[in-house]
Amino acid sequence: MDLYNWNTIPEEVLSPLVSRQVIHTEHMTIARLRMKKGAIVPLHHHINEQVTMMQSGSARFELEGREIVVKGGDCLRIPPNAPHLVEAMEDSVATDLFSPPRADWIAGDDAYLRK
Repeated sequence: MDLYNWNTIPEEVLSPLVSRQVIHTEHMTIARLRMKKGAIVPLHHHINEQVTMMQSGSARFELEGREIVVKGGDCLRIPPNAPHLVEAMEDSVATDLFSPPRADWIAGDDAYLRK
């Protein structure tokens, strides 16, 4: 058993509008992302299944040819390899779960987030 506390996990600034905290476990990656209004995570895809739990704010996702607005309290599942884009409609906090763990983040291959 492992116990984590977001207050003790360093926050990594990816751009002036996006920061994240990350926990990697044996079978998943858990990330808390803070996005300021107007932040964009450009179109990308990954082998991981993703579940986004919007804690506060709202974000517009482009996913599989559809636009979906996710608001505080909503959960969105993104299938593996599905291209998607995210735009923060207002200051937002989301927790993302990825399975399997994000090997690209572990290796530091996440330049698309740092634009």
